[in-house]
Amino acid sequence: MIDLMTRDTTRYQGRYLSLLERDGWEFSSRSNASGVVGLIAVTAAGEIVLVEQYRKPIEASVIELPAGLVGDHADPDESILSAAARELEEETGFAADRMELLMACPSSAGMSDEIISFVGAKGLTRVGPGGGDASESIRVHIVPLAEVDSWLTRQLADGKALDPKIYAGLFWLQSRDFFSN
Repeated sequence: MIDLMTRDTTRYQGRYLSLLERDGWEFSSRSNASGVVGLIAVTAAGEIVLVEQYRKPIEASVIELPAGLVGDHADPDESILSAAARELEEETGFAADRMELLMACPSSAGMSDEIISFVGAKGLTRVGPGGGDASESIRVHIVPLAEVDSWLTRQLADGKALDPKIYAGLFWLQSRDFFSN
């Protein structure tokens, strides 16, 4: 197995991101985490849990799946499912009694080496207020699945950006047995 890291040249090293070059290709890499987890969380009433937060790079509020970094806290060896449980509670105030890794894929393969792991979460129980940590201001949206398309259309019309990973999550809801039993 080739160690890709030995071929990387660091062009910039920040607190959280690095700009690397490999074989003439520049890309970003997270220097403070081992991965990203995105949650497809569904209530027993058939609602998807989404979050909204202002994102400085695009200067807009964005509707997203709850998500976060893996290994960026006290435990750099944190597992994907542990990070998923932590982020679900931190961002939304929910805990899940069942979680499953659905798929891991690149978030932007031409720009970053980041891999996002999609985790299904069900059996949700409200355990806290959500809203994120001290550095975040997250608004939680509980949206009936039967109304999610029109709700997202309204959000877009109101000037909010939609993270396309939401649509990956909606696809998984339709195609996985995990959510039907």
